[in-house]
Amino acid sequence: MTAADPPLPRPSEALAEPVERVGRGWTSALSLANGAIWVGWYGPLQILLASQAKDFAPGSGMSKETMLAWVTGAGAVVSLVANPLFGALSDRTTARRGRRTPWIVAGTAGGALSLLLLAGAGGPWTMALGWCLVQLTLNAAFAAVTAAVPDRVPRGQRGSVGGCLGAAQILGVVGGTGLATAAGGVGAGYAACAVFTVVGVLPYVLAYEDLRLPVPARPLWSWRAFLAGFWLSPRRHPDLGWAWLTRFLINLSNSLVLLYLLYYLRDRVLHHDPEQGVLVLTAVNGVTLLATVVVGGAWSDRVGRRKPFVLWSGVLMAAATAALSAWQTWPGAILAAAVLGVGFGVFTSVDFALMTDVLPKALDRGKDLGVINVANALPQVTAPALAAPIVTHLGGYRVLYLVAAVIGLAGAVLVGRIRGVE
Repeated sequence: MTAADPPLPRPSEALAEPVERVGRGWTSALSLANGAIWVGWYGPLQILLASQAKDFAPGSGMSKETMLAWVTGAGAVVSLVANPLFGALSDRTTARRGRRTPWIVAGTAGGALSLLLLAGAGGPWTMALGWCLVQLTLNAAFAAVTAAVPDRVPRGQRGSVGGCLGAAQILGVVGGTGLATAAGGVGAGYAACAVFTVVGVLPYVLAYEDLRLPVPARPLWSWRAFLAGFWLSPRRHPDLGWAWLTRFLINLSNSLVLLYLLYYLRDRVLHHDPEQGVLVLTAVNGVTLLATVVVGGAWSDRVGRRKPFVLWSGVLMAAATAALSAWQTWPGAILAAAVLGVGFGVFTSVDFALMTDVLPKALDRGKDLGVINVANALPQVTAPALAAPIVTHLGGYRVLYLVAAVIGLAGAVLVGRIRGVE
């Protein structure tokens, strides 16, 4: 503690390490809220933004690939800041509804309104603005949802709960893609995603009471300490640093795979209906992911180990990504999607549990998870910067997916540097 830090409040239930197992109802409601947020993200990312980029590109001086990369990159920059910022704010919220629920409500409502604004975009600038607002608001809700896990779930149950959240995440990706495809137009697709996002969050915020921080005699934070707290020194917290790097590299590999998937099917695989093809691949990936995400997390809880699951799931994903480079056909894409789902299912649940196991302080769970979640958002910035020149000038999709495979494999291997978790 420095001179800038005020005295901390006395330990309370909100700051204690949880020991009581959570029930299925709580887990299901939180998972549904998590999945609803991912619907709000991935309906646009998989279908709607690409469709708008294709419409707005003529006459703009940019290709559709460049415009999509620019817009998604701008949104990812906003996400980099928003997730840890709102996580830190929720850590120090002393509202009657608790420290997390107010941000879930506000972020979800703002996200729905931002999706409706994006539906009315008339060009690349309003498209970028709308997507940045979606990232800002939905990250506020997402930061609070993920922080609820270390608040309430004991360590020995986090793999299982992480698996449920991972299953909801992929169902959100599939559901968002399906809504965007089936709604019958860009505007209707955004409206459908907005409605589902709000409805999906309601069961958790209405049925379950959040943990409340005690109101201290002095403020919980000063601006100086608040801003300084966003730097988590890898030297002081090496396990957290290696876990962050592992997540970043594997997510960067996955982002490189997904970014131009629609264009890959249209321009290289020559699929007759690339939008429908994206939906099929997403569904195949979702089925195999669902087959492993809960099982992988529960198995990790049972054996009390995390690192082997992260290592081998990363290796499997790297192999599937390399297959996209070597076998550029529709059957090859289906096989790669299936294998990626198997690997990413295990990785999603166990990596989340691993991250919660290396958090330094109970008071800063939301902020620290937000910093960790930068490893999810930063690849969305890095991937367009890498992918656009590779696709247009350095070898096309074959080289792109080979590079993605090498990056993912490096992330899997580096998990071995973590010492405090088995």
